[in-house]
Parts: sequence; structure tokens; C-alpha cells
Amino acid sequence: MPVGLEPETLVGTGCHQMTASREIHVGINAMALLSPRTGIGKYVFLLGEEFLSSAEVRPSFFYARHWSDALRKEPLPNIDLIKANIKRYVPYSYAVLRAIAQACFSVGARNRSLDIYHDPNYLAYRFKGPTVITVHDLSWIRYPDTHPRERIRAMDRYFPRSLERVSAIITDCEFVKNELVEVFGVSPDMVHPAPLGVSSLFRPVSSEQAASILMKHGFEFGKYFLSVGTLEPRKNITTIIDAFRRLRPEIQERYPLVLVGMRGWLTSSIDAKIQPLVEKGLVKVLGYVPDQQMPALYSGATAFLFPSLYEGFGLPPLEAMACGTPVIVSNSSSLPEVVGDAGASFDPQDVEGITEAMSRILDDAAWRESLSVMGVKRAAGFSWKRTAKETIAVYRRVLNAQ
Repeated sequence: MPVGLEPETLVGTGCHQMTASREIHVGINAMALLSPRTGIGKYVFLLGEEFLSSAEVRPSFFYARHWSDALRKEPLPNIDLIKANIKRYVPYSYAVLRAIAQACFSVGARNRSLDIYHDPNYLAYRFKGPTVITVHDLSWIRYPDTHPRERIRAMDRYFPRSLERVSAIITDCEFVKNELVEVFGVSPDMVHPAPLGVSSLFRPVSSEQAASILMKHGFEFGKYFLSVGTLEPRKNITTIIDAFRRLRPEIQERYPLVLVGMRGWLTSSIDAKIQPLVEKGLVKVLGYVPDQQMPALYSGATAFLFPSLYEGFGLPPLEAMACGTPVIVSNSSSLPEVVGDAGASFDPQDVEGITEAMSRILDDAAWRESLSVMGVKRAAGFSWKRTAKETIAVYRRVLNAQ
């Protein structure tokens, strides 16, 4: 990869002592909103919504080529095709695009006189002023075989540079804070966990309210298992496929497995496992589903399955709990922090244990109801308003230290 492609331009304004009452003008990298909203896109959007309604901050959003005061609600049309063509036809495409974006970022940031810059997606652009980043996980280090090689190369090249220029780091949980301290030797005082929230959109939906959406997909309320997440190796979909196949044939037919999520990368082994069951109608692959439909899909599920090998937080289990859906999650990484004792947990490689949990959900109505009630109660403790408040507190801490 050629060197010197990342411009060294430093922009921004000098910051003075920040009082608690002064509005903070924060620049936010919102490029994740150019694609359909998944984990980081949801983080940017829901945090941005809270900022726009807050008197404490005035956000400006950066969209790769321009800045805007508006929060983007729809992805760019044909973004996946655009990305594929760029990768195919542009040598060193990531470095080239990053260099172009840096130039656009610099001009806009200078013109907007930002107090502070927050990059919610690990890799900060150069900015002459205080910079905050959010680090969601270290999966490219802990599970490199679950990522495309070009992503690992980009993270290995740019992430250490990002760490060098930041004033503070936000994580979604204590687990990732500890990971940063252990792997990169970051001072614990620099890292501030701010747990994510759950949107008010996610709440229990009755069978009558869910009927039109479930009918559209051909599902019956309370008669399917659900898993949500990008189809990529770290999500460990093959393990729940194996667990599902251990259920009795009549159970598989009556309670199909529904997979929601965009196609990711390294999916050949996943496809090989799924396809025979798709052909039999036992597994339904929906792809990306807009958030507006998800409360019905969550609420209509017998149980929600989340077998991920490694997560920095895990929004889908929280959304499922908010909808009153019993959750069965892996006991790895950050998930115990999120789910607590409000869900059933398992070793992500324990196929037999997952099958047993699925069977118990079907057979033990009292346990199923208990998980539902505990899940709603626990999810109520997570809000984006709190996430925004804790994030703004980090900004003020950084600015007051200037």
C-alpha cells in the first residue's frame, strides 16, 4: 500500500475552558449512515438523534464528501454495488478513499469551527483539536480469521495512529475497556465505558399488531426461532444451524429458524450449512430488514438466538429483550454485561447445550415467561438518552483538560 496517501493537514480551533452550560459544537463522522444501518450505523444514528434534541451539544455530521447539520435517514442507493466496483477497479482503494475523505473532512471541519471531533468508528481523521473515538471491540485482533484480510490490514495500519491522536476513548462496555488496556497498553483513565441504549421503537407487539408483517414473511406468531446479525463468521451462525438440526424433525418443521441480517464476508461455509435447510423450508433467510419491522419479528419469535463468538456490546439481544422475547445468548465477551441473568446463556461452541436450551424454551412455559419478563425489565435500564449524557460528559472532561 503506498505511503503518503493520508494528508497531514491539521484542522480545527483552539479550545478554551469549557463550562457545563456552554454548548459544545461536535463534529461526528457519520459515514456509517451511507450504508444500511447495522451495529455502528445504529450507534451513530441513535446517538445523533439524542444530540439533535439536546441543548448541550450542536452536532455536525461528516458524510465522506461533505458536512451537514442533518442526520441521514436513508442509505445511499446501490451502495453495495458502488463499494464492490470501487474495490474492483481502484488499486489501494481503501487508502485512496481515505485520503480523499480526509481532504474533505479537513476543509469542512475548519469552516465549521468545531470544539471537538468524535469518530464513532475507531479510525479518527487528523484534526487539530481534541479528538474522541469509540472502540466497539477488538475482534480483528482476537478473531482475525473472521475478518477479510483487507480490513485487518486497514485496522493494523490506521488504528495505532488513531490511538496516538486521541484525547479520550469511549467503549460500549467494561469488557472492551479491559481489552484496550491489555492489548494496547492504553491508560485506563483514557477509556470511558458508555453502555448503549435500546430505541423506544422496540417494545412488545401483540399477535394482532404483528400480523401484517409476519404474514408478509409467511410466519406464524410464536412459531419460529429468530437470529439477527450480519452473516459473517464471528456471528457463529453455523453453530446454531448445527443445534437446530439436532431438534426433532417435527419441531424443525413447526418452528423454522429465521435469519435476519445483511450478507457479510467469508460466507461460503455458512451458505453450505444453510442451503439444504433453506431448500426444505426449515431455515428462512430474510437479509436486511428495516428497524420498523423488527419489533414484530422479535415479538413473534419463540426465542431469540445470539451465538456470537465475540461482541463489543450486542444490540440485537437487548432489542429482543425489550420486545419481551426470551433470549438465548453465548456467554462470551461483553454479552454477560448486557444480558445479565435475564437470558439463557451457553458456551458459543456447545451445540448440544444450545439445542437443550431451545427445547426447554418450547417445553417449559413458566421458564419462557420468566425470561420474557426479566428481559423487558433489564432492557428498560438501557437508554440512548443515558448513552448521550455519558458521551457528552466525556466531551466536557476532555475540553476542560485543554
